[in-house]
Amino acid sequence: MPLVRDIANRRQLLRSGRHGNDVPPKFGSAAAGTSKDIQAIPGPWRDDHGAARVLRTSGRSADTAAIRSAMWQDRKRVLIDRLGWNLQSPDGLHELDQYDGDDTLYLIVHQVQTGRHLGSVRLLPSTGAHMLAEIFPHLCADGVPVGPDVWEITRLVTAPALNRAEALQVRRQLSVALFEHALGLGITRYTMVTHLPWLPSLLSIGWDAEPLGMPHGEGNDAMAALQILVNADTLARLRGAWDLPDAVLPQRAY
Repeated sequence: MPLVRDIANRRQLLRSGRHGNDVPPKFGSAAAGTSKDIQAIPGPWRDDHGAARVLRTSGRSADTAAIRSAMWQDRKRVLIDRLGWNLQSPDGLHELDQYDGDDTLYLIVHQVQTGRHLGSVRLLPSTGAHMLAEIFPHLCADGVPVGPDVWEITRLVTAPALNRAEALQVRRQLSVALFEHALGLGITRYTMVTHLPWLPSLLSIGWDAEPLGMPHGEGNDAMAALQILVNADTLARLRGAWDLPDAVLPQRAY
């Protein structure tokens, strides 16, 4: 019974975004604190050139090679240079791994006129090779969720030059794009792995998230697997709360 209570208590902590070490969370370009203490900017990110847009593309598209390169460069700056993750950079400029292939899908927030990368996320179907199944299956108490309606989110980053309010604004655009993409393809759940210090920032985006198992590790190295439930009601709520347009993603197929 003590073990059962311990599992229940730790799952409750995971749902609430709290953990025992009380380490200030960080996400993307936010150095400390959660998104709740950031002064929110409504609407899509914009500068003097106009509003940012979300691009949906695959690794095989020649037309989007430049923005993918900018994305991989920012991934290297954030994940390797800033956060110190033990990842590979094939040329010292970009961060790529075995899951960045021709068929990999990306959602990228960018400034169209300048080609500036602002934020992005990598999407992998659970029916193929993906990180949760191949690297982190121990984070799932009841097995890794797999099926045509389950996709994995990885490499969610915002450009390191953004301030905290801008980074939150870009993450919100990505969140709405993720839900639009999912509802268009019949995806009902996203899975992802996160470090626990980042969990409050992730949950404060407004996702309906559930833990897939108990956290593993200690302090800043503690990690957990989540599933994010997708439905039209949540998408409508996020759009309304953030003053985002009815369609963030382009209607054309990728």
